[in-house]
Amino acid sequence: MPASRLASNPAHPPPPTHEPSRREALRRLFWGAGGLAGAVCGWSAHAQAGSPTGASTGARRGFTLADIGPLGEPDASGLCLPEGVSARVVAVSGERPGMGAVGTEVWHTHPDGGATFVAPGGGWTYVNNSEVLRGQGGVGALDFDRTGRVLGARRLLSGTSANCAGGATPWGTWLSAEEVEHGLVWECDPFGAPDQREPRPALGTFKHEAVAVDPVNRTLYLTEDEGDGRFYRFVCSRRDWPAGAARPALRAGRLQVLQVRGLGAGVYPGTGVDWARPWSVEWVDVIEPQSPQALVRRRLAGGAHKAPGTVFLGGEGLWYFQGVVYFSTKGDNRIWALECASQRLQVIHDFATASPASRVLSGVDNLTVSSRGDVLVAEDGGNMELCVILPDRRVKVLMRVVGQDDSELTGPAFSPDGRRLYVNSQRGGRHGLGLTYELLLPA
Repeated sequence: MPASRLASNPAHPPPPTHEPSRREALRRLFWGAGGLAGAVCGWSAHAQAGSPTGASTGARRGFTLADIGPLGEPDASGLCLPEGVSARVVAVSGERPGMGAVGTEVWHTHPDGGATFVAPGGGWTYVNNSEVLRGQGGVGALDFDRTGRVLGARRLLSGTSANCAGGATPWGTWLSAEEVEHGLVWECDPFGAPDQREPRPALGTFKHEAVAVDPVNRTLYLTEDEGDGRFYRFVCSRRDWPAGAARPALRAGRLQVLQVRGLGAGVYPGTGVDWARPWSVEWVDVIEPQSPQALVRRRLAGGAHKAPGTVFLGGEGLWYFQGVVYFSTKGDNRIWALECASQRLQVIHDFATASPASRVLSGVDNLTVSSRGDVLVAEDGGNMELCVILPDRRVKVLMRVVGQDDSELTGPAFSPDGRRLYVNSQRGGRHGLGLTYELLLPA
């Protein structure tokens, strides 16, 4: 495996530590109006995901997701798409994808969270988790050549359990997260040898869902898929991510949980809180960071002091974009946004209070953000739709799958050129093990 990907501190310059003045001015404008940053193009986790070769979140000079029209009738695959958008199946779980060349692997079962990375020799790969229990999960990679032809699949990680989501890093690796009580985050090289991976216990032990990196503040954010779950961050120590280093060692730092100011520890921010406006938050160190956090909470439940942190009902998808961290909670069908600079939190989509036009989005799960600031949310339930929250918070539907009611949509990710969008039906297909689609967007 190339040392530059999993090494602690390769000698490359760090990510930028300031925003362009135009972006900062727009950020202030949106927040001053009660909105959020994210309406302009710029850096994102995806844009840095394939370093040093790079990738993108789908910046297009012509078509934008705001141009999406109404969905058409289901095609032969059961996909409803707007005019101008086409789709194909690029992998079927349990089968060898693409050219079927000798040495390619069978595509894994129950595909979940994913991201794309630019391949060193051209083309790209879609890295994707396998949400299977009892040590049968892991991570696979689906390789494409420069023209988009599917070359085959590879296995990156084996022997782990319920690898749900995770996140791409600015230094070009994939963080795969286990959604089990004793779950860890595992770091993988998208182009490394199979099972050359590193466990990252400093990022906590709990039912992990997703991970996102804020390179400006040298901080990682993490969601927890529990009914009494918390929203976490890992703040790297100076020696863990020193000045001038492109990446942290992910071994030393502070694991903390978010707490909304004015709410006590262990309180759920329900309907009594006006989430249409931003709320200030603080961060509290977790108790026993080396222990499974669900066990810690249960042990403290009957005592005078509860485990710290505001309760988030089933944390799911998570993405960092231009100084804002977006995440979803499936228990209350909300999409949240945390502005890192001001440490203010608000809801940008709440199914319970949304307008009739925006109530198409429910069952919120995995998400990603385009380079224009569109938040794409895959549904676990709902109408099996891939929805788009535009920067003005209107909701549009990009895709619907019919005839697969026992499945869910997972792993939305743009290709490096922004023209293609990958998404999975986790239990779709004739085997019921999963399908991976590629949507081709208009030029």
